[in-house]
Amino acid sequence: MQMSSDGPTHNEFDFEFLGNTTGEPYTVQTNVYVNGIGNREQRLKLWFDPSKDFHSYSIMWNQRQVVFLVDETPVRVHSNLEHRGIPYPKDQPMGVYSSIWNADDWATQGGLVKTDWSHAPFVASYKGFEINGCACPATVAVAENTRRCSSNGQKKYWWDEPVMSELNVHQSHQLIWVKANHMVYDYCTDTARFPVAPVECQHHQHKTNHN
Repeated sequence: MQMSSDGPTHNEFDFEFLGNTTGEPYTVQTNVYVNGIGNREQRLKLWFDPSKDFHSYSIMWNQRQVVFLVDETPVRVHSNLEHRGIPYPKDQPMGVYSSIWNADDWATQGGLVKTDWSHAPFVASYKGFEINGCACPATVAVAENTRRCSSNGQKKYWWDEPVMSELNVHQSHQLIWVKANHMVYDYCTDTARFPVAPVECQHHQHKTNHN
């Protein structure tokens, strides 16, 4: 599942199931693209078997933060750090997409486990799908859409209220639990790829340590 805008400098938020071998926990990867640049992957082992029942996978996006949630538990936060000169995905309207695609060259155990095509066709099922947002017509200028979809004196949007600008105390503790017990990869700590940690990582780590 993903949210994405259009074009080569698009913004994108991803939930990706990477697959597993029998009996192992399922891995979910999240990623954030800003102005066409990704490489912000995090991976976690789910604390349940997602193939046994439906679960909720949500993205809460506003002008201040992007929060990825699994069954209402936050598993990732990407904060708006524009005041530090770091671009934030806020001005491009997005659509919601879902697909099944073959990524066995890299996804499961780094590409060691290949797709077993004898199990095809592969099917994904959804229920309770909901978009709670603000429509952004393509015929309307970006600045006008941004104004229309922000809380103001005439209209209030729950996702744009001050209380949604950061996690509450309970959610912060949930995120700490996820990172400590279920996260298996974080681009911020991958020194092979990033000898110098990306700037946003330094701030996110600081916020986590002081929540």
